[in-house]
Amino acid sequence: MKKLIRGIVEFRQTLRPEYAEKFARLALGQSPDTLFIACSDSRVVPNLFASTDPGDLFVIRNMGNLISPCGADGVSRGDVSEAAAIEFAAQTLGITSIVVCGHSECGAMKELIGGVPHPEMPMLQTWLLNGYPSVARMENEGWIDSALAPHNRLSQANVLQQMEHLKTYPAVRKLMAEEKLTLHGWWFDIGCAEVFAFEEGQGFVRIDEAEAARILRRLDDTHG
Repeated sequence: MKKLIRGIVEFRQTLRPEYAEKFARLALGQSPDTLFIACSDSRVVPNLFASTDPGDLFVIRNMGNLISPCGADGVSRGDVSEAAAIEFAAQTLGITSIVVCGHSECGAMKELIGGVPHPEMPMLQTWLLNGYPSVARMENEGWIDSALAPHNRLSQANVLQQMEHLKTYPAVRKLMAEEKLTLHGWWFDIGCAEVFAFEEGQGFVRIDEAEAARILRRLDDTHG
């Protein structure tokens, strides 16, 4: 907490003059093009590793970057707050991309691998139910690097499973059918500070200059 207070003072003294005009514009409204779904883990800082500014990302963060799927009626089976944010991003903000970003050494994935043996934390047990389909997926995905630790293999499988959960949302399905929205699976390796993108048939590929160019070409082809 002390670091936060000192950081606010530092922001006022060093960065606020630089950002004052940008925040004045943002006060009139936001228009991010990306919904970014990430873990609550304090080591995962999207604005840092993606070099984004205020107003660029609409963000959902929770333990394990999990998405409660919708039922056949199109209503979320879990966290209504999360579902409301997805609807708002898709229908009001007009986002054109959703990124689900997992990461290495994820505490939620370690809990799932261990069977979540914590009866003293019933809310945690309930929330992590959204991750059990990922455990089954990990066991059936041939592309996952066997050299990774089990919790990291699960973290990568979980990214893809949560993307499937997103497709159960009517607003997401509609925009995807109209080719107005694309889904992206990313994975942040904390140990080497590298971001990887899922490529069909290849697994997670490091986002270097060549991979970035491929992604940008696809975005141009889809969204213009």
